[in-house]
Amino acid sequence: MADTIGQLPHALHLFELPSADHTQNRKLRHLHGISLRNLSLAQPPSHPRGRTIDDEALPYTLKSPAKALALRETNKLGHSRSSADLRAIQEFAIDGSADAEGGDKGTARGLEGRDKGTARPPFARLRRRSTMDWSGASPQQRQQKLENVVTNRMADCFFSVHVADVKEPAYVSEIAEKTMNPTFRQFDLGSSGPAVTREDELTVKFWVKSEKMEQFQHLLDMSLCLRSLQYIGKTLDQFRYPLPTNAVIFHLTDGVYTCFTNVTSKEPEDPFSRPAPKSSTHQNLPCSSFDALLRLSKLDDSIQDALATRDRLASDLEAIRKANEMSLSEEAQVEEKMDHLKTVDYAVATVEKQLATARRKCDEKSAGLHARWEYIRKDREAQAKSKMSLPPEQARLPAMETSLSSIRDAITAQRRRICSDLQTIFPMDIIPNKPLAFTIHSLHLPDSEELDSVSPDSLAAALGYVAQATQLLAFYLTVAIPYPLSPRASTSTIFDPISTSLGAESAARTFPLYIKGAIRFRLEYAVFLLNKDIEIILSDRFGVRVLDIRQTLPNLKYAFYMATAGDGELPARKAGGVRGLLKVGRPGGQSMPADSGPPSRDSTTTVGWSGTRALKDAAGRITVSSNGDAALESLKRNQKAQESKLMDG
Repeated sequence: MADTIGQLPHALHLFELPSADHTQNRKLRHLHGISLRNLSLAQPPSHPRGRTIDDEALPYTLKSPAKALALRETNKLGHSRSSADLRAIQEFAIDGSADAEGGDKGTARGLEGRDKGTARPPFARLRRRSTMDWSGASPQQRQQKLENVVTNRMADCFFSVHVADVKEPAYVSEIAEKTMNPTFRQFDLGSSGPAVTREDELTVKFWVKSEKMEQFQHLLDMSLCLRSLQYIGKTLDQFRYPLPTNAVIFHLTDGVYTCFTNVTSKEPEDPFSRPAPKSSTHQNLPCSSFDALLRLSKLDDSIQDALATRDRLASDLEAIRKANEMSLSEEAQVEEKMDHLKTVDYAVATVEKQLATARRKCDEKSAGLHARWEYIRKDREAQAKSKMSLPPEQARLPAMETSLSSIRDAITAQRRRICSDLQTIFPMDIIPNKPLAFTIHSLHLPDSEELDSVSPDSLAAALGYVAQATQLLAFYLTVAIPYPLSPRASTSTIFDPISTSLGAESAARTFPLYIKGAIRFRLEYAVFLLNKDIEIILSDRFGVRVLDIRQTLPNLKYAFYMATAGDGELPARKAGGVRGLLKVGRPGGQSMPADSGPPSRDSTTTVGWSGTRALKDAAGRITVSSNGDAALESLKRNQKAQESKLMDG
């Protein structure tokens, strides 16, 4: 490395050197950057280490074959990249002959003088040791060694530029972290003033900190003149020669420079003491005139005066600022207080708005509370009045409760009687030898899955009877069925107002309970809706859970059984219990229409089909009297009077 550095200045002629005049004009204003290469934290010794006085300094020790062999054994060898051609070391046998290599007469005499009576043992063939230090190391050990090498060489670094007669540094760089070749940012010293930019001498100090250091330590301190730098090229990439450790690179406007400490500068101390170059011709060459030089000198003087005036004005302004520092601080405090006052005023206005809003809400709540108190007062007055009228009503309460209970029992008994009459009107008989098979009016109605087992006419008639009975049963039991029925004998229909996928038209929501002229799946859906109505009657009125909804007649038969079940005997039908069965003449002596049937002679017997419709129309006119005999006599008298009027008409 030292030989390379020694040869480096002789190779600088390969690069284009700047002119001598420009070399003498290097100033700090031309310096734009500094770099450091081959960072090394190990400091070189200040003086060369001397050799100790031992037997190695004796001249005859190197002539001993044993000593020479020992020196060859301990000599460090370079890394060998080949392991196939490692020939064994050829050692020379010590036979005491004078013509053996590595020995001479002086050596033989030295051996005889050292030990005359003892002969050295013969040297055997020695195995050559491996020259690869890491040949047996694992990958983890190699990685650890490489990391240790890199860690010992890498560090955080920054530098500072100092100029004579200036206390503060002219420039302090940023910190380059974890690097061996730190390259710092470019800088410009023009803002430091002419007192710094016109200097050509500077001091550069480098500070480093590794992982083992707690704080930055001083690494380099270079005091040099920019005229003594060596030019190495336009850019650092063009320089192909190795640099020494801790080499400082200076980046100037015209190229890259460095300072080799082992090379002396050949430039004269006084650049103006050089003799003027001799002209190769006798012709007068054009140059600057005296007037141009004079104008240039005046311009330089003007620039210097302007710079001096600027510095003087800056110093005067600084003095004025220091003299009025208290006033300026008071003015700044006043502005700060004004800003604080504006903030306080804004906060006060905001709080006032919030307070007004809160007061308005409080007033509204207070008005609401007063209104509520007024309502409570009026309610208490009404409650007090009710309490005053309560004792007379409390005396009547037991009688009213008894009457209500008797009315409920009478209603229940009448419902049992009506359902019994309906069961008689719509007889449902069991078919022998067939489980859960019934007929209604001797018409067999199978399950909803076996509708094809009977004829279409019989099926339509049976479904008409079932629809009629279901509608009347729901009416008298006061159960609201979700799917309304329209019983019309063999052309009965059912309406679905619930499903959303059927459309808004009533025709699409009406399903037939017959098969002729209808679609099969609409009939099946109509039977399903009819079964759902029967299920709802059982569940809502009696709390019975239907096990199989497809059993139409069994479920209806069970509904009639539950409706007619109860304690005690069924009450007998009272004469005139249902009003409207007997039609009286119109006002003015007009008689009833010809299509009106004759009145029932025996009101205690079971009515037929027309009587059933009359019961439906006059369902809300059923009267219950506790004095049955008196009511019966009154009904008979009214009936006789109506018959006499009809005969007279």
